[in-house]
Amino acid sequence: MPNTKSAERRMRNSERKHLHNRSIISSLRRVEKNYRQLLTDGKKSDAAKSLSDVNSAYDKAVKSGVVPRATANRKKSRLALALNNAK
Repeated sequence: MPNTKSAERRMRNSERKHLHNRSIISSLRRVEKNYRQLLTDGKKSDAAKSLSDVNSAYDKAVKSGVVPRATANRKKSRLALALNNAK
């Protein structure tokens, strides 16, 4: 338990930010999973449309500070490579 008022405020803020960040990360995982499912099903045209949604979601996560920019760039690059290598 926090000992001071400012520590109590920080605890409340951290919990709120933690929940917000978890929801964003969860949605990122869901969007990426749907994209990869389209690739494994062989729906390359649908996956290409979904790739822009995935990229947009990662960019928004970077903008809000949930995901580091380098991580987002790496994941977007690998997802694009997966689309290009899909048969």
